[in-house]
Amino acid sequence: MSDVFDAAKRSEVMSRIRGRGNRTTELKLAVAFRQQGVIGWRRHVLLKPYLASEEQAPGKRRQRLSVRPDFIFRREKVAVFVDGCFWHGCPEHSTKPATNAEFWTTKLAGNMQRDQRATRALLASGWTVLRVWEHELADPESVVERVRTCFSRA
Repeated sequence: MSDVFDAAKRSEVMSRIRGRGNRTTELKLAVAFRQQGVIGWRRHVLLKPYLASEEQAPGKRRQRLSVRPDFIFRREKVAVFVDGCFWHGCPEHSTKPATNAEFWTTKLAGNMQRDQRATRALLASGWTVLRVWEHELADPESVVERVRTCFSRA
């Protein structure tokens, strides 16, 4: 069956779909936080850190970047991102689709650049950033321990 939308409209529709609450990643970590008594976290809070100084245009007003970590601990200034192995380019598990390879290479590279930019902006604003790979959630207790280690550094 052919698509009811043309390519531009389909792209617009798909761009508005936002993934949140993925059971294999974020919700699994939320359950681990609850089970281990970790409190003070919030999900999907919009942060607006300034861009890292090396990304600012000289002579221009400082720009902010909109970043929405999967979890934040505001008091400790810790931002936690749970990155899917495919979507964020895990060095151990990422695969490159054979179909439409050019599109996927560009798409996944853009995701990784966005991740790096968000991390740099948060670090420049005094946040501690922790990135957790999807496969690391096979042992959620160790991930929670890494988060707790960030608290002691904050």
